[in-house]
Amino acid sequence: MSAGKIDPMEQFLVEPVLGGRLNLFGYDVSFTNSALFMVVVFVLLAVFISGGLKRQLVPGRWQVAAEDAVTFIDNMVSVNIGSGGKKFAPYIFSLFYFILFANLVGVLPLSIVPGLHTFAVTSHITVTAVLAFLSFAIVLGVGFWKHGLKFFTLFVPHGAPAWLMPVIIPVEFVSFMVRPFSLALRLFVAMTAGHILLEVFGSFVVQGFSAGGGLGSVVGILSFVMIIGVSALELLVCAIQAYVFALLTSLYLHDAVHLH
Repeated sequence: MSAGKIDPMEQFLVEPVLGGRLNLFGYDVSFTNSALFMVVVFVLLAVFISGGLKRQLVPGRWQVAAEDAVTFIDNMVSVNIGSGGKKFAPYIFSLFYFILFANLVGVLPLSIVPGLHTFAVTSHITVTAVLAFLSFAIVLGVGFWKHGLKFFTLFVPHGAPAWLMPVIIPVEFVSFMVRPFSLALRLFVAMTAGHILLEVFGSFVVQGFSAGGGLGSVVGILSFVMIIGVSALELLVCAIQAYVFALLTSLYLHDAVHLH
């Protein structure tokens, strides 16, 4: 980044931390800021869930919050997967709350403290793609384990006329195969766009007040108001994207368990 210029994409740069780059057998295995914030998310999630393990007769607020979190996922699984869906609750729970905590940690205003900079791991397609393809692999595994080759009947809708099958089957197959890509891209694009907007309006604030004068102050004030609005919207998006990812995974598991 050149002097006086703010690059909105710089916040997504993956860099080694805690000692610089480390090579092992020709591969870069450095501990990066992305890995660091994944550890942070894991620790925060573990601490949150530990509140639900107290099993107090009169639960406190922490325990109630953790139990409500479990109940929320349990209801999601029961409604969207149906019978036989309970076994997938731990995975859906881990998926939803990992994405939610990662999204929220990514929008923390740590930059107001000199030397600190937050990192949104879900703004990287590599992370969202791993989550999406892991979910898709579980769907395929469950489908073939439970139904065998009958799983391919998923591409043959009940009641559809036979003469339309040469068209319907390829369309159903393609729509099924794009599921992991849509999962990964939806979360990646939503989080990336929000962070870029915050960075752009932040640069407008700095440059507006640095320019001085009435016009510069107006631009700075309006940009600051936009930051507040975008931040509120970003918090909403953090929750919605986690919910959509978990919900769609549940629906895909329903197809694998029950077919049509």
